[in-house]
Amino acid sequence: MSTEVFRDAWGIPHLRAATAHDLAFAQGRNAATDRAWQIEVERHRSQGTTAAFLGPDAVGWDVFARRSRLDDTARRCFRALDADTAAWITRYVDGVNAGLAEGARRAPEFAATGLAPGAWQPWTPLGIWLSTHILFAGFPTKLWREEVARRLGDEAITLFATDGPGTAGSNGWLVTGERTATGAALIAGDPHRFIEDPGVYQQVRLACPEFDVVGLAVPGIPGIAHFGHTSTVAWAITNAMADYQDLYRERLRRTPDGGVEALGPDGWRPAAVRTETVEVAGGEPVETEVVETERGPVVIGGPGEDLAVSLRCPTRVYEDLGFAALPALLRARTVDDVDRAFERWVEPVNVVQAADTEGGLLHRVAGRVPLRHRDNGLRVVPAWEAAYTWRGEDLPMPRADVDGVAVMANQRGLAAPLGVEFAPPYRADRIGQLLGGSKAWTAGEMAGVHTDTHLASARPLLELLAGLEGLGDRAERLRERLLRWDRRMEADSTDATVYAAVRTEVVRRIAAHPELAALTEPVADPAYPGVFLPWLALTGRVGFALETLLTTGLLPGIDRPAVVAAAVEAVAATDVAPVAWGDVHRLAPWQALPSAPPGGWPGVAGDHDCVLSTSSVPGVTDLCARGPAARYVWDLARREDSLWVVPLGASGVPGDAHHRDQLPVWLRGELVPVTTDWNRLTKESR
Repeated sequence: MSTEVFRDAWGIPHLRAATAHDLAFAQGRNAATDRAWQIEVERHRSQGTTAAFLGPDAVGWDVFARRSRLDDTARRCFRALDADTAAWITRYVDGVNAGLAEGARRAPEFAATGLAPGAWQPWTPLGIWLSTHILFAGFPTKLWREEVARRLGDEAITLFATDGPGTAGSNGWLVTGERTATGAALIAGDPHRFIEDPGVYQQVRLACPEFDVVGLAVPGIPGIAHFGHTSTVAWAITNAMADYQDLYRERLRRTPDGGVEALGPDGWRPAAVRTETVEVAGGEPVETEVVETERGPVVIGGPGEDLAVSLRCPTRVYEDLGFAALPALLRARTVDDVDRAFERWVEPVNVVQAADTEGGLLHRVAGRVPLRHRDNGLRVVPAWEAAYTWRGEDLPMPRADVDGVAVMANQRGLAAPLGVEFAPPYRADRIGQLLGGSKAWTAGEMAGVHTDTHLASARPLLELLAGLEGLGDRAERLRERLLRWDRRMEADSTDATVYAAVRTEVVRRIAAHPELAALTEPVADPAYPGVFLPWLALTGRVGFALETLLTTGLLPGIDRPAVVAAAVEAVAATDVAPVAWGDVHRLAPWQALPSAPPGGWPGVAGDHDCVLSTSSVPGVTDLCARGPAARYVWDLARREDSLWVVPLGASGVPGDAHHRDQLPVWLRGELVPVTTDWNRLTKESR
């Protein structure tokens, strides 16, 4: 076996091997040496075994992972793979196992927690993918809608529909050759995810005689699923905001022989049941009963409890994640190849854009969305009623022609037939407006689109502010200041901070209004596991749906102008010195073992409805937990003119020179070059 590892100036790995399978081994080994702690945490998350070294705070996730059968689903999906894809994934896993010991020696977290690196199974990458994306489509929102309907009436079930971001999204755009300086297409964007340390995306190059691809890989997953450039074709995705996971209210009963039965459309049917034990560092083991009905695993409640809810997902039903697409993408040469590869995709459902050097263009949705009753997408539905069973068919995946520019930003549009809630149109509209300003775009100029901070969603609140009269002197000066504000959430803007403070006050006052008393936090049945509580928190829901709540006629008892006036008076009365937005809107990455850099995490520009989507939770915190987990520009004229950046760095090892060296670049909104000349890389020796 012949494999070589090269590094560029940013420590980004460029892997070269004699065969595709040798390359898979090299990618797995590199993931283990560069990201051992990260991928081992993810392996344990997929198995529901993180509490064994992270302690009691991790029990909630582990119980959910066990009850939702993540590891078992991964096994089933792996067994159903074609032989070639299974062998390719197995070689990746062989590489991980070969490199874990070395990677663990480099990563201090192993010693800090007493964790020893474990053995990966061939299905482990599939389990990691499942655990990373099980909540991606936001099925817990159906629990929230159910509570809203139960407490405020069915007519209010979509009252808090944000057409908004809540969990995850992305920006992406394709500019055809007619509007670029080179005459070749550009594809650019930035996936919005929870910012993690180490980062959720790893810049990588994979080269062998069959293909040579640069892109953003997910550590622990072979290939390049989401964002890649093969030199003749490039592709990118965003979340389609499709609805493809269902929640069923179950009626369960125990049988005399110790089994469990569930009531379905055909009467009482046996359910699978077993007891599993979650080991807890520093605590007592926790036993959990794992029940699965014909709909799916029971993730809330159980036999003998007032509430039991099962989760039905395409991956478990079809025993397919779509991983056969991954090696096919690496071998793609044209947009037709990319199109055929994504025909195999299952979950999550994504909007795909691609372009090739021959002028080919692609804009489509990829994945599987089952055909079923409309209510399945809105709320928890009764398992015993036949109307809510899946019909054995999938909805067709929409596609569209590309004329000059195509923008994807989770908005209602191409994927509208597949979902319920989408992102508001602000990001997509703003990107389209910016791209309309030139017909000679270059890769380097795209950074200005990535980092735009105009906040169009401020309009409803500012319009109410403009109509206020009779304010106190301080409040009137604050009102006039905000009406002069340029609506940009720049890191050095004190006006942005004042706007955010007023927004916070408005959100909290609406959340505390008697009209919403029935939804007083936390709106949660005692049976709801803690992992779902972020979706059931009233203040956060009000924050993300603020525009709707300021304009809806469904809550006539809320005097919106009075609420805004009280908020302005309250902020004006604080009489604090001006503070820049970046001083309060600070990065707050997720870490399995929290460890802030000296001086704390830096401040960031942007806000959740800006193109620079750095999300806080309005009304709850100004800290930024979600934002661009990478930025990229794929140039189809010359791949070496492509650009990219990640929030931290190429290495997941604390103290490594490339652990956080890209953070200052990312903060400035700049990108680093994609190096493709092997002579400009440094070869590693082992």
